[in-house]
Amino acid sequence: MFEGEALGLKAMYDTKSIRVPLPYKVGSLPTGGSFIIMEFIQFGRSRGDQSALGRKLAEMHKSAKSDKGYGFYVENTIGSTPQINTWTADWIEFYSKHRLGYQLKLISQRFGDSAIYEKGQRLIEKMHLLFDGAVIEPCLLHGDLWSGNISADANGDPVILDPACYYGHNEAEFGMSWCAGFGGDFYSSYFEVMPKQPGFEKRRDLYLLYHYLNHYNLFGSGYRSSAMSIIDDYLRMLKA
Repeated sequence: MFEGEALGLKAMYDTKSIRVPLPYKVGSLPTGGSFIIMEFIQFGRSRGDQSALGRKLAEMHKSAKSDKGYGFYVENTIGSTPQINTWTADWIEFYSKHRLGYQLKLISQRFGDSAIYEKGQRLIEKMHLLFDGAVIEPCLLHGDLWSGNISADANGDPVILDPACYYGHNEAEFGMSWCAGFGGDFYSSYFEVMPKQPGFEKRRDLYLLYHYLNHYNLFGSGYRSSAMSIIDDYLRMLKA
């Protein structure tokens, strides 16, 4: 269970950009279940500096590339939902099939929600139009960057943990921004290192959508309206 988390932590650690706990060992428990042993980091009293977090996260994205395309070495989870990480050469194909498409399929199977499934498929068919002019490279992503997975050590340096890593479009890292507390200082520092690509604002909600769909799958229909609102807005924008 913890293999994917350990591989993700080690991949981020090896970038020497932002502090993460170094994993030491994973294994199975004799009574069932599994374990992970990792470095202990003493957290400070504050959540750290937003500017430093943005800069160090961008440095990780800039330094950690993949020659295999988009995906990861193993499947992992986003919450308790399986996250499919099959290596794929094209980002739009990867995000369509293994992120939005997979979540929509689960929603259809679990809740019988054909309306959001059908509208989501229409969005997927037109999604490529949102990427005109953007240069995309596979960057190492934390994958689940919300406030509960962000802290700071005793020196005030940012720490990120509990990842759902894969190699993807760097903008996808902001998909949990609705509950991450990123402010203006974070984004300013980030974009000084990783410049904003054309169409960033148009794509922002596309990356929120993945996590809203996942929350629908995890916690139920309370997240349906947020996901459907994003889909409907894109269908109007793209005339789909």
